[in-house]
Amino acid sequence: MADAFSSSSETVIQRVVDVKSKTNTPVDSLEESYQIKETCDFIRDRQCKKVALQFPDELLGDSVAVAVEIERNSEATAYILGDTSYGSCCVDEVAAEHVGADCIVHYGGSCLSPSTRLPLMYVFERRAVDLDKCSSSFRELYPDTQSPVIILYDVNYVHAMNDLFTLLSQDYPNLVVSELVVEGEQCYIHGWIKRQDDIISMSERDGSQVVCQFGRRFSLKSASNIKDYEMFYVGREGTTLTNFMMTWNRCLFSSFDPLTMTGRAESVSINRALMKRYYAIERAKDANVVGILVGTLGVADYLSVIEQLKETIRRAGKKSYMFAMGKLNVPKLANFLEIDIFVLVACPENALLDSSEFYKPVVTPFEMEVACNKKREWSEEYVTDFRHLLPGGRSHVPLAEQQEDDEEPPDVSLITLSLRSHNLLLSEPAEQSCSSSVVLRNQTLTVANSAGTTRSKRELLIGQFDLFSVHMNTFLLKNITHIQSLFYNIYKYLVCLLLSASFLAERSWRGLEQKLGETPVVKAVKGRRGIAIAYEEEGTSLS
Repeated sequence: MADAFSSSSETVIQRVVDVKSKTNTPVDSLEESYQIKETCDFIRDRQCKKVALQFPDELLGDSVAVAVEIERNSEATAYILGDTSYGSCCVDEVAAEHVGADCIVHYGGSCLSPSTRLPLMYVFERRAVDLDKCSSSFRELYPDTQSPVIILYDVNYVHAMNDLFTLLSQDYPNLVVSELVVEGEQCYIHGWIKRQDDIISMSERDGSQVVCQFGRRFSLKSASNIKDYEMFYVGREGTTLTNFMMTWNRCLFSSFDPLTMTGRAESVSINRALMKRYYAIERAKDANVVGILVGTLGVADYLSVIEQLKETIRRAGKKSYMFAMGKLNVPKLANFLEIDIFVLVACPENALLDSSEFYKPVVTPFEMEVACNKKREWSEEYVTDFRHLLPGGRSHVPLAEQQEDDEEPPDVSLITLSLRSHNLLLSEPAEQSCSSSVVLRNQTLTVANSAGTTRSKRELLIGQFDLFSVHMNTFLLKNITHIQSLFYNIYKYLVCLLLSASFLAERSWRGLEQKLGETPVVKAVKGRRGIAIAYEEEGTSLS
């Protein structure tokens, strides 16, 4: 585990940062590489005055030249977004709104998550791929020409997929090539990318099954299932391939790396990876305090899934807190020792965070739902796109009713081997019958006798006490539910205090020592003046 709490200053100074950046593109090649003409047409058609150009780190070397060309040909002011708030694959609409941009042009790799605020245009990097070696690797990996195979790819290689399909389709009749699609009216249609709502292909008319996920769309033969297909991925190993393999975990994967020009059958044990995720789910079941990490501000419906997570966690008897801290790292999350587990709301490619070096585990919204929603069971399905968990989504499972939660027996933690208390803090007490332990005492006799007979002082006091008991018992019967709720709220408050006190007692550092009455009282003295780099009294002692 990395040193999450402190680091040596010498290490910071001596650290070597490996910056992977490509050489600057020649000016005469900018048009072909960055689609300058199509971008300017996109800006002029929408009469945009300010345009935000979002570049990943490896393309920042060309950002100034691209911005100059766009300003010269479109008469719009260009702003370069160099450091995104979260992952570079997501559209940073928040940064664009800070400069008052009218539209966004996103360059490089993308997760194709839908955005809703500003008009958007994607410009992918046209990376080179040797089609002859790629096709020969495909034939070596799939010697059976009747094998049903789906070709997936990184978005930066979309320009070469039609040619690859032409080379292979004559020998492989069951070959399917996925196409890129986007959702929403704000996305600009151009080049290799299409809008999901506008696509009507011949395969759909034939009644075949259409799969559209992660910005990719492909058609399966009628009466077939995606489990019957194998996947061939063109691109480098990374989060995109991992996301595909986790989602379609029943399919066999092979890949071709255009940089090394080698193909291979993916040997990563998906079952082992899923078991690691299941361990994180068990940790989520044991957790009492959950931190919700906001990992995106641009993907559609992120606020809706945050609200659903809050309700799911609350119904499970856990406490939740929300954090918005930009890009995640180990020291940031180590500042919150009270949090037992974190759940990251991010795009599908950034959601699968490797939290092995983090002080506390980081899970996905799907994993948190498996831990907290009694109706959702762990199965072969794995969901990385949180929008599918919302009402109307393909993987939505409604929460269990409160009465069903109360009937659930306590289960045993597979990690600590101890009983879990179900809904300890938030379960409401069952309404008790009015004919319970409250008994009316001498109701009719006391009222009848108190009006006409002369009694001694002692008998009168007893009668008044009995009359008071009758009224008090009647009041209790009418308000028994409210009184129970009041006492139960007090009980929950005391339980929270005990939990907080027990956690504080386990901490080795509990804050600064106050030392009340032990610190001498001194007069205020004049401190330093200036800025930290050069104080006026630098090198002199304070009087």
